[in-house]
Amino acid sequence: MSLDPVRVLDVDPLLDDPKTRIVVCCGAGGVGKTTTAAALGLRAAERGRKVVVLTIDPARRLAQSMGIDALDNTPRRVKGIDDSADGELHAMMLDMKRTFDEIVEAHADPERAAAILGNPFYQSLSAGFAGTQEYMAMEKLGQLRARDEWDLIVVDTPPSRSALDFLDAPKRLGSFLDGRLIRLLTAPAKLGGRAGMKFLNVGMSMMTGTLGKLLGGQLLKDVQTFVAAMDTTFGGFRTRADATYKLLQAPGTAFLVVAAPERDALREAAYFVERLAAETMPLAGLVLNRVHSSGAAQLSAERALAAAENLAEARIVDQEGGKAGLRNSPDTYDSSESPASAVPEAPAPDAGSPAADRIDAEGAGTARTVEQLTAGLLRLHAERMRLLFREQRTRDRFTALHPEVAVAEVAALPGDVHDLAGLRDIGDRLAAGS
Repeated sequence: MSLDPVRVLDVDPLLDDPKTRIVVCCGAGGVGKTTTAAALGLRAAERGRKVVVLTIDPARRLAQSMGIDALDNTPRRVKGIDDSADGELHAMMLDMKRTFDEIVEAHADPERAAAILGNPFYQSLSAGFAGTQEYMAMEKLGQLRARDEWDLIVVDTPPSRSALDFLDAPKRLGSFLDGRLIRLLTAPAKLGGRAGMKFLNVGMSMMTGTLGKLLGGQLLKDVQTFVAAMDTTFGGFRTRADATYKLLQAPGTAFLVVAAPERDALREAAYFVERLAAETMPLAGLVLNRVHSSGAAQLSAERALAAAENLAEARIVDQEGGKAGLRNSPDTYDSSESPASAVPEAPAPDAGSPAADRIDAEGAGTARTVEQLTAGLLRLHAERMRLLFREQRTRDRFTALHPEVAVAEVAALPGDVHDLAGLRDIGDRLAAGS
């Protein structure tokens, strides 16, 4: 049994189209985004395109699957691909802090950049501020696209709690860095000299006193020093976020929502599909990972369970007619012949003898073992059919709400993908759509 999507997502034309410059794999965490992005990148490269895969994956599974010792903030070429079509595959993993540092270094003079990079508040902000990773992913995407070095950029979005964080966080961070609080804190530095000090002492004394109590005096001082040094850099954050947003809305970008055939994952996928439509961002389709199937779908779960129960019923060991009488026959126990004289040189055990009973018991035991194994397999099949039914019902609920979304399904694999051959297999399954 396999799922039959309303529309089938044809991956190869998407990857082959020279107008497709960016493919964004998005979705909830743990649904196979990284593997999907890597498989798409490999397939596109082996079909003749120069590809870079940008991943934001702390598990570093992408590097392992591509045979690279380590990935960092610089694209590295992947060896071992089929380059007969003159394609190339490069891979990199976002270094969030390094990307933030690069922004500072690019938009500040060396002295100011050094002051910013050494500021304690900046170090905390660049390492773990909410939304920083998603923002920096978009920053790096913008940098890669501006270099115009690759035919195709495949983006593996951050493993956020919510898939929508990828679209929301850049605006949140941009709003924070361009917000009223930041402007207020930078106001004394902008005024300069005595006027600035007077403004700070008179106009901000109450505010800074309150913030000092909430944040701590040293932290507030670090923040003020940081925003004063970053004043020229702040203005570009929102501008770059808006530019990258427009890039994501451009015709050369394609979003692939990745999900598993599970209720929560597809609910998240539905939210993302609706959000992409609201933001007029180009959705290519849905990749449904880890779809289960069965080669014996004609045997329903109910029939399998009924057969298993029939085999497992407790009953007396089967005996052919006449065996019980033979075992209780007077000839067996009251014979005047000794066992030695009654047994020929190479006889088959007499019916009713202890040896015959033992053979009958062993045969019955073997039969019971076979029946138990068969019953167990039937129960496993019933569980598989129930799983398939849940997956199909969940998938059908999604496609009923979004019949316009094309779907490509990837069958569940017995193990993890850990090399190029595995990624190639995933790419083949993606292209087949089943």
